[in-house]
Amino acid sequence: MVALASARRPVALSIAGTDSGGGAGVFADLKTFEAHGVWGTAAVVAVTAQNTLGVQEFEVLPASLVRAQVASVATDIGVQGAKTGMLASAELVGAVAAAVADHLARVPLVVDTVFVSKHGDTLLADDAVGALRHDLLPLAALVTPNLPEAAALVGFEVDSVDAMEEAARVLVAAGAAAALVKGGHLAGDRSPDCLLVAGGQPVWLEGARVPGRHTHGTGCALSAACAARLARGEPIEAAVRGAKAFVTRAIEHGVELGGGVGPVDPTG
Repeated sequence: MVALASARRPVALSIAGTDSGGGAGVFADLKTFEAHGVWGTAAVVAVTAQNTLGVQEFEVLPASLVRAQVASVATDIGVQGAKTGMLASAELVGAVAAAVADHLARVPLVVDTVFVSKHGDTLLADDAVGALRHDLLPLAALVTPNLPEAAALVGFEVDSVDAMEEAARVLVAAGAAAALVKGGHLAGDRSPDCLLVAGGQPVWLEGARVPGRHTHGTGCALSAACAARLARGEPIEAAVRGAKAFVTRAIEHGVELGGGVGPVDPTG
């Protein structure tokens, strides 16, 4: 029997750290890519010792190796969508920005501003925030900060819907083609997210909060879903709307693991 050639699939690249518990980072991204029918690839930035209770330890990889991983995938396999996650240090932010500029200049890039883990562990050095703002945001098709991350990037408190809209405007003015400021930290039974595309008007995406405590990896799944949908050629607003619905289902299927905050399930 002659084997039929398989159809070519879109390729998405995750540039992020690992999570040995499988709930966040590169592993969550790859699960999310697979759920969207997109071939997942990765450039590992850091390796963590991590479980449902927190991050016990991590080591970053050499900047040259991170850049080599991006180049290896981009120059042979090709990439239609990419995302960043944990970048750890200013040096690595700079290395990733250089790799993106060199090899992914025409690829939609989702920048997930991972500053702190779900358990409160710091994953981005203080001196790297400026590098992320100045080096990486201008390369982003979409940036997806939560409220504390948005506040650190824009320099003012983001604690209301008005402040969310203003933060989105500042992020777009800083060079991002679009900003999704996530309102999950606001009080209330609804979770509003503010999407602003350069040159457009704010679009508010609201959804009911999903009860349950197993929410580890939510931001990773959301940004990876956006990257996968952009890799498939979806317009930015449609990609974000679809990603938000996808993450809602992932939270609904949160996994009971370990003794702490369990992960969402991108395959649920």
